[in-house]
Amino acid sequence: MNILKSLADRERVFDFLAPAHSPVDVRHGPILYLEDVNVSFDGFRAIDDLNLTIDDGELRCIIGPNGAGKTTMMDIITGKTRPDSGSVWFGSRHDLLTLNEPEIASLGIGRKFQKPTVFEALTVFDNLELAMAADKRVLPTLTARLTGEGRDRIEEVLATIGLVELRHAPAGILSHGQKQWLEIGMLLMQRPRLLLVDEPVAGMTEQEMERTAELLTGLAGKGKQSVVVVEHDMGFVRSIARTVTVLHQGSVLAEGSMNTVSNDPKVIEVYLGAEEEAA
Repeated sequence: MNILKSLADRERVFDFLAPAHSPVDVRHGPILYLEDVNVSFDGFRAIDDLNLTIDDGELRCIIGPNGAGKTTMMDIITGKTRPDSGSVWFGSRHDLLTLNEPEIASLGIGRKFQKPTVFEALTVFDNLELAMAADKRVLPTLTARLTGEGRDRIEEVLATIGLVELRHAPAGILSHGQKQWLEIGMLLMQRPRLLLVDEPVAGMTEQEMERTAELLTGLAGKGKQSVVVVEHDMGFVRSIARTVTVLHQGSVLAEGSMNTVSNDPKVIEVYLGAEEEAA
């Protein structure tokens, strides 16, 4: 019953209906773009004329002070929040503002929240198998028979996330970092084209942070996924960053390489300077 309850109570959309090959069309442009997006909550402008473009196979880091609109931006992309105005497209064919959360997930957009949400009573292997099941009604999910192709896919993901030796271990005994990797693995079972990852290294050891950096850069490096990472740890961002977008008051303040944005006077004033004072 605990497993059934956790299936019903998960915070994020536990849909896992992505096809083997996402139908996103990137032949004529980026994999994701937001244009002139605006969102207000009770008169507060959380997103203000936001424009953002993510290329296919890109690793993008999003940084900014608390309240900059980072979480709201991801809520819009995944269908949790509807903007007041603007456009949000996944490739050139899919208008995300016309779709609900499960439909967006089914296109190949996966989101990992800051706090890992794995099924601790199940083994690492079983967590990955559960994420892969095609029929997500509870009873078929728990009774589905694993095919040889499915087993091969799980083994592939276990190797990717570095948990091969822990495949039969209950997820509850994993370290914080290992749980983060397992949840990323659960998303990978969907074969997503776009991964949204929220503060993946919060609470990690230095060694876990290094492994996480290798994992995320490797995913984007294979060209199978585009990865968007929201993170506050500037050391980690510097270790993985190719292009960095700085959000402030719901819009893009600066964008470019880490060296470019870290030397931008506006960024130093509103974000990096405050980060250094707090350190």
